[in-house]
Amino acid sequence: MSTPAIVVDGLTKIFSGHGRHKVTALDNISLTVERGSCLAVVGESGSGKTTLARIIVGLETADSGTVMLNGNPVAERASRRELHRRAREIQMVFQDPQSSLNRRLRVSTAVDEVLRAHTSLNARARRDRCVELFEQVGLKPRQLDALPGELSGGQRQRVAIARALAADPSVIVLDESVAALDVTVQGQILKLLAELRAAKNLSYVFITHDLSVVQLVADQIVVMHRGAIVERGATAEVLSNPQHAYTQLLLACAPRPGWKPQRGLIRAFREKIAS
Repeated sequence: MSTPAIVVDGLTKIFSGHGRHKVTALDNISLTVERGSCLAVVGESGSGKTTLARIIVGLETADSGTVMLNGNPVAERASRRELHRRAREIQMVFQDPQSSLNRRLRVSTAVDEVLRAHTSLNARARRDRCVELFEQVGLKPRQLDALPGELSGGQRQRVAIARALAADPSVIVLDESVAALDVTVQGQILKLLAELRAAKNLSYVFITHDLSVVQLVADQIVVMHRGAIVERGATAEVLSNPQHAYTQLLLACAPRPGWKPQRGLIRAFREKIAS
């Protein structure tokens, strides 16, 4: 049996608020992501899902608990060598590539920087590799020299995915990576992610507030509410037979053909969750 891509055990994270007030962002979170699979972490803003993502990739530290990446612990105080190795194994794609791409630099520069950090390729070979990566994510070679502002939102997200792939990782964490896109472009990016996962045996942690996109990409789901996991299971099972009131609320809010806001139902669910 192969080593899981990610094992999270007992993660807790508490942030200080105003005065003595403290916010528990993560409350004893444990989960596993198998190699080649996609785990969706679903919840509203403030549920703790982005904090979890940032701890998994090493951008935040937990107060307690551990993260194992391909069988190796994600150390809180890592050496430069360890950070470099980790970056080869796991990459993150953020919600808004506009803010993570330098608007003054050609988009190829973002990919080239990763290649310079993680390969021994010369400038010509890196350029060729950039072309390959752009083609893998559905971009044209001529778009290498575009500025971020000259591309659409979907194209910028494809650049962000190409940049993540440049390190040749085995795991990619996608934090609301289709949330800012219209429905048609969302579908295109989700299809691309599924194709890349199959071709490269990638493992995904897919962070989202929207259950309507989960069925297109995820094998397993964990639902988070107020820093805790309230439901988990196979995607089809959770979507067809949700057990927790909060999961039912998210499904009631998920846009779909003919969908209309069910305000009375949503209010009743919220009252049930709060009680």
